[in-house]
Amino acid sequence: QLQLVESGGGLVQPGGSLRLSCAASGLTLDYYTIGWFRQAPGKEREGVTCITNSGGSTNYADSVKGRFTISRDNAKNTVYLQMNSLKPEDTAVYSCAAASDAYGATLQARWYRTWGQGTQVTVSS
Repeated sequence: QLQLVESGGGLVQPGGSLRLSCAASGLTLDYYTIGWFRQAPGKEREGVTCITNSGGSTNYADSVKGRFTISRDNAKNTVYLQMNSLKPEDTAVYSCAAASDAYGATLQARWYRTWGQGTQVTVSS
């Protein structure tokens, strides 16, 4: 059974950077699209970015384009989210999730069946 664990969250000042990791165990990530989602208090969950199994396709929410980069290392069974130029509105719990690669680079949460527990990212001075 596939399990996902996020790490790398924390407190950062506006304009700073963080790199989140999503480590998989139980099964290989090779056959999955991996997405990052976030949810801030009082707000709906938002799809941030995703990457298909081969890494050939990615998708980004408009709010993070040009600032966030998703990548994957299938040999390490890990997906990364590099977040630069962070803003206070990026504050949220960030979770990674896995979907069948058949859905392509989708940011629709309903297609993701396996979720991590989330990691808190706080952007504040």
